[in-house]
Amino acid sequence: MLNNSRSHGLWERTAPEAPHTSILQYAHKQDVAVVGGGYTGLSTALHLAQAGVKVSVLEAVEIGFGASGRNAGLVNAGLWMKPKDVKSSLGAPFGEQVLQLLGNGPAEVWSLIDKHAIDCQAVRNGTLHCAVGEAGLDELGERERQWQKRGAPVKFLNAEETAARIGTTAYSGSLLDLRAGTIQPLGYVRGLARAAISAGAKVYSSSGVTGTERSNGKWTVRTPSGSVEADWIVVATDAYTKAPWQELRHEQIHLPYFNVATRPLSDKLQKSILPNREGCWDTKKILSSFRLDQEGRLVFGSIGALGGTGARIHRAWATRAIRKLFPQIWEVELESEWYGMIGTTSNHLPRFHRFAPNVVSICGYNGRGISPATVFGRVLADHILGNVGDADLPLPVTTPETPAFRALKENYYEVGAQLAHLVDARF
Repeated sequence: MLNNSRSHGLWERTAPEAPHTSILQYAHKQDVAVVGGGYTGLSTALHLAQAGVKVSVLEAVEIGFGASGRNAGLVNAGLWMKPKDVKSSLGAPFGEQVLQLLGNGPAEVWSLIDKHAIDCQAVRNGTLHCAVGEAGLDELGERERQWQKRGAPVKFLNAEETAARIGTTAYSGSLLDLRAGTIQPLGYVRGLARAAISAGAKVYSSSGVTGTERSNGKWTVRTPSGSVEADWIVVATDAYTKAPWQELRHEQIHLPYFNVATRPLSDKLQKSILPNREGCWDTKKILSSFRLDQEGRLVFGSIGALGGTGARIHRAWATRAIRKLFPQIWEVELESEWYGMIGTTSNHLPRFHRFAPNVVSICGYNGRGISPATVFGRVLADHILGNVGDADLPLPVTTPETPAFRALKENYYEVGAQLAHLVDARF
């Protein structure tokens, strides 16, 4: 059970061991210093190292400590926003570039998994966005129209088809996206680290950055026991950012998200619940997500933090919700629980920042991190390599801005989730 901030629940228990990393000591000279050992940072480092660039990754705690090792493991295409909204919000040419890149995002994830033999329980049978009521049907119908217009392999399934795939009659329909699938998220990020190291990158853990300075066109990145001199710095810390780039944390509103996992279901139950192993989430405002892992555990999640009063409330609600959703599970036995923080931006879109000459960052995935972080890590590498110039970047350069009432909104989300889960019988 979750009992400290380092717990990653089921993922820690079932992921392959992380590659060996050490604490940065003494002074080093590299071409690029990447700050953060999650999907973005390790994808950047991997692609740079493959191109012969000398790169060091500085992780404050351990590989995948933040959202990369805590999420539900759904590998989805695009962003939370509908394609039309992405284009209207970003404008030309950025909207179209982002949709092209992230629409193909899962394919990049699958390609890296295959190329580097990453052991992460990858299942490529699609995901199901599940409609709750008429409003949910309307939303999914519009998503289907917009994605099909772009040639994406998405298909609306009626209530009967949805029930056959999921094993519940709770939903009025669903949207199947065959580009997508599921992974063991901590296994994936550890696999990226292993691949980056094999390509020549240096990866350090327990090496949080304490400060930076620039002299003679070079950056020096300092940690408590060492330093890296580099031409470039990539800030890849996203929602778990601390000093010295606090503005990244301040521009995002933290949305807590928890997951619980049952004991492995019987063979009979696994044949009736998600027999094709799709990953699922619903259209409710306080949404739920669920999937099976390789051994048949039901992983079920929703908004909320498993701390203080929330731990008891969210845990009890999850048990009730699973029983309502899948009454064929006679007894719900929870084996693991964990939670993390989603970094949300004011416009629900990722951001590209240039803090200083040759100091860049892409962050703000708004709960859709696996594919976008992998893709944007490659984009950052291409930018550093000179393959993607400023005019060809998929996102506009913006300055971090703190949203109004940030702390109040963060408290509101957790309190609201607790109230909803305290009284909600679900479905």
